[in-house]
Amino acid sequence: MRNWGVSPQRLIPPMQGGALLGWLAPLAVAIFGGILRFVRLGEPKAVVFDETFYVKDAYSLLKYGVEMATLGDAKNPIADRRLIAGSLDIFKQCAQPSECASFVAHPPLGKWMIGVGEWLFGMNPFGWRFAAALAGTLSILVLARVARRMTRSTLLGCLAGLLLALDGLHLVLSRTGLLDIFLMFWVLCGFACVVADRDWARHRLVRWYESAARTATGPRLGWRPWRLAAGACLGAACAVKWSGIFFLIGFAVLSLMWDMGARRALGLREPYRGALAYDLPGGFGAMALVPALVFTASWSGWFVSADGWGRNWERATSSGPLFFVFDSVRSWVQYQLQVLGFHSGLEAYHPYMSEPWQWPLLLRPVSFHYPTDLPPSACGADKCAQAVLGVGTPMIWYAAALALLGLVAWYVSARDWRAGATLLGVAVGWLPWFYYAIADNRTMYLFYMIPVVPFMVLALVLVAGLVLGRQDAPATRRATGAAVVGAYALVTLINFWWLYPVLTAETITHAQWWARMLMSSWVTAAPK
Repeated sequence: MRNWGVSPQRLIPPMQGGALLGWLAPLAVAIFGGILRFVRLGEPKAVVFDETFYVKDAYSLLKYGVEMATLGDAKNPIADRRLIAGSLDIFKQCAQPSECASFVAHPPLGKWMIGVGEWLFGMNPFGWRFAAALAGTLSILVLARVARRMTRSTLLGCLAGLLLALDGLHLVLSRTGLLDIFLMFWVLCGFACVVADRDWARHRLVRWYESAARTATGPRLGWRPWRLAAGACLGAACAVKWSGIFFLIGFAVLSLMWDMGARRALGLREPYRGALAYDLPGGFGAMALVPALVFTASWSGWFVSADGWGRNWERATSSGPLFFVFDSVRSWVQYQLQVLGFHSGLEAYHPYMSEPWQWPLLLRPVSFHYPTDLPPSACGADKCAQAVLGVGTPMIWYAAALALLGLVAWYVSARDWRAGATLLGVAVGWLPWFYYAIADNRTMYLFYMIPVVPFMVLALVLVAGLVLGRQDAPATRRATGAAVVGAYALVTLINFWWLYPVLTAETITHAQWWARMLMSSWVTAAPK
């Protein structure tokens, strides 16, 4: 073994606990979260909030391969009423199918995922919410595992999974046929793969360090499967919503910075040149070409159909063996430009809209469901309520705001990579919306924060690790830290339990609903 004065332990800290427990414990937490998400998943039996767009688009993709126009509109939702009544006769009839093509603002992948549940379980609330509940449950497992990898602690990994399971906004979006939970899922998977690639690359560097001749730049690391997987996942995030691009760019830069840091930690004379020469080209392929391929592949239904929106944009009279490909690509690019223009001009008033600075404070939730015609017999009181309120668990969100401030101080003082990665995840998921708020006055909602929630939880877990102290700390210090962290988890559980009825459409009395409205803005988020 060669020794250049650098310990390999500096690159790869040991993992605490066994591999079996490292899987079984996070799985148990994910099962708990899955029970919360799948029980009564078909309730309310209604098309809630923006399900009116996505569940019908998903069914159209299954039926036609592209999104087609449906009957009715926001003021007269004929198709929604027919779906709840069990009828699938929801599409407009046109002389030519292409005349019924529907312009949609988001890429197809999230709707294809919703469509899988509809294909398996039918066009009913359970069917169109199944994929969201599954993605939400799996995200708990993924976060528990990535937090375990980052902290080298199974306990802290399970705490991360538990807190995500107990977040109200995550629960609501896991029980609703919207796209945002899929965006969060693929972003989280991409981040987990980037973190796994960090460990993988450092293992390769350590093996080279221990056996090969020393060079100024270090070795080529070769095939990096985790980085390719990260690119595929982040490409899938972009294929759900365009906002996934911010995470893709941020994590691509982060991965390259970690490569530079690893080579520098080995004491190489030219670590940055090595990273740029050996890591950057493969990184470009994994984090640029692979995402582009995944994004384009998600539009396969549009490419193979002649009936999609803008499918033959300004068809020319020329022909030839390559004209079909050229015409398809030209039409598709024009469609993407129309979508980007639509998002830039989206500024209509909505009663549930909010500004990005309001999101961490939970000032304006989104009412997904609040019927006004419940009979008194439904709850045994003079007035009843049945609400689905899209809001985060306050004990998680407010504590996370403080934890993030703590991570800023930690990163500035210690340059801890875990703090930096977590802060980056929050920054790329939250700060771009300030630009749209200022430059475009865009209509935005609290649930746009859902891709950031796992990073908020990671901030809490990293601070919890500091509170717990090192393994070799005095027993009194560890016991005190454990009591503080345990008390916080218990209070969070109670806070979530208290809100649970207004997150899952339980029928309760109006007085019970009112007691759970912590701010006046929460009340105005529901119809009076």
